[in-house]
Amino acid sequence: MSRIGKQPVALPSGVTATLSGQTIEVKGPKDTQSFTATDDVTLTIDDGQVTVTPRGKSKRARQQWGMTRTVVANMVQGCNETFKKELEIRGVGYRANVQGNILKLNLGLSHDVDFEIPAGVTVTAPKQTELVVEGTNKQLVGQVAANIRDWRRPEPYKGKGIRYKDEYIFQKEGKKK
Repeated sequence: MSRIGKQPVALPSGVTATLSGQTIEVKGPKDTQSFTATDDVTLTIDDGQVTVTPRGKSKRARQQWGMTRTVVANMVQGCNETFKKELEIRGVGYRANVQGNILKLNLGLSHDVDFEIPAGVTVTAPKQTELVVEGTNKQLVGQVAANIRDWRRPEPYKGKGIRYKDEYIFQKEGKKK
């Protein structure tokens, strides 16, 4: 039994949800998002709450139950406020700056990395060694932050690379003579 799936998703004031078949559309002050659920779950809207229930007791139905409820909850939260991921860049000469729709990264490679920022996400660089990824779609914000981090992951000896703001990197001890 899914503990997450059992909980209904409350719609805050200013956020409305409409259901047509298996597609739910959430409108709020920040954004409008839609999601099509699989046939393994049933979505219902009543009394300002969205409820997800599984159809049957199959393993797939139970998997989709919790996942669908979480996606709907993230859509409701994203239509009301923005999601944010903060990255920091560590390393001598490593820096980033945003020029229009392009994020330019200097990461010690033989060339600069030009990362095109997708629509629906804003990337800002308050400092040359800090990045802030913001947007209303939680999945897209996390994916863009992960793609930026993949250009130079933090290494365990000196800690150089791109890391999340609150990420802890286990430091290894170097070679001894």
